Amino acid sequence: MDKTYLQTVTVHPQAPAKPAAGAQCNGCGVCCAAEPCPVAMVFLWQWRGACRALVWQDESRRYVCGMVLGPEQHVRFLPRYLVRRLGRLFAARISAGSGCDFDAQVQHTP
Repeated sequence: MDKTYLQTVTVHPQAPAKPAAGAQCNGCGVCCAAEPCPVAMVFLWQWRGACRALVWQDESRRYVCGMVLGPEQHVRFLPRYLVRRLGRLFAARISAGSGCDFDAQVQHTP
């Protein structure tokens, strides 16, 4: 039996539309606004709601993962020598660059 539920998420008004599942990620932010990923669950101790590490970038008009770009801004007491390594590890764990894996129907409201 297919279980369907509705969830309301809020993203920046200039965020790009969510791509189709399997298409290249465009930084729409819908997946991270809907639920935290395993990285957020383990390192931010966040199990529901919009990810606290979801970062809007005005210049590129897209969302990015703060745990990939600047984990030291989200994880306390992170040694400097681990920052770049953890950013790469987090990118691999969330499959950054491998395509949209958030299979949801999105309805835009004005």
